[in-house]
Amino acid sequence: MRRIWVTGYRSYEINTFKDDDPKISVIKEVIKQRLTNILEEDGDEVWVITGPQLGVEQWAAQVAVELRKEFRQLKVALMLPFTDFAGKWNESNQRKLADLRQKVNFSKEITAKPYESPEQLRLYQQFMLSHTDQMLMVYDPDHPGKPKYDYQLAQRQSEQSDYSIDLIDFDELQEAAIEWSERERERKMSDSDY
Repeated sequence: MRRIWVTGYRSYEINTFKDDDPKISVIKEVIKQRLTNILEEDGDEVWVITGPQLGVEQWAAQVAVELRKEFRQLKVALMLPFTDFAGKWNESNQRKLADLRQKVNFSKEITAKPYESPEQLRLYQQFMLSHTDQMLMVYDPDHPGKPKYDYQLAQRQSEQSDYSIDLIDFDELQEAAIEWSERERERKMSDSDY
């Protein structure tokens, strides 16, 4: 069994505020390709384990849920650091998280209490590291943000054990964005031919 912690930037860190932002399509496409490569090379059960954050974590869960149709060995877990995680979010974002939790194979809170202290976030990180074998992260070390803490912790883990970190950086996303926009342009041109 292979267990992959997928994480990365929050949506606001990469300036995506609407669900139809093309950047989201590009990020999802790159995540899908990376996960597909793993699934094609590994016939064993694969768990994508991610968190509830708006941004890469929820997009990765959405991609993985879709990929289950093609890869029966894929399972998806959505782990929350504490209860009422999205309690301060607007209703639309709360609904998105609730819907996503219904679609994954497993979802649970790491601590069964509302937020009380940063210790709950550290427990969440430790849980994610101890329950995964590798990390797939949309993160560019030259552009730190909130994910830098997860990245630094995973780096320490990789120095002490056989824990691999697979980064999707801004250069890769830029290349994927160029390819995506070319495909979109071709699609629109072929649609207009009819």
